[in-house]
Amino acid sequence: MNNRMRELREAQGWSQGELAERLEVSRQTVNALETGKYDPSLPLAFRIARLFGLSIEDIFEDE
Repeated sequence: MNNRMRELREAQGWSQGELAERLEVSRQTVNALETGKYDPSLPLAFRIARLFGLSIEDIFEDE
């Protein structure tokens, strides 16, 4: 699944660690999400969308 997480995180000036703290996940999880090695659970996808003030569809797109 493609996503805009890295772009959105960098626009906020956050490190992967800072984003991980805000989402209550590990930095490794953020890295795996950004590189497409891991797809988020639905609850995590909602937390990500709320954090950035976007819809899930604005962040994630099916390949």
